[in-house]
Amino acid sequence: MILSLDVPLIVEIGRRHMAFEDVLALQPGAILELDKNAEARLEVLVNNKVIGQGEAVKVGENFGIRVTEIDSPEQVLQAAVDG
Repeated sequence: MILSLDVPLIVEIGRRHMAFEDVLALQPGAILELDKNAEARLEVLVNNKVIGQGEAVKVGENFGIRVTEIDSPEQVLQAAVDG
């Protein structure tokens, strides 16, 4: 039953802190520099908990992620139910 649950899966490419007034001033076309190098590994999260890492790939016209490391099934399950 639990294996059929939908959980949020997030691939995080980086973070940045900004003043709220700067966020409100964002316009289409704005470019935000993030805290990671373009070649750095990306984190894979379930319910905002890191469960693995990977690298960005291009899949046709879309982005994807090639998983390079993943936690044990038990750790992934724990992340899913803790959310």
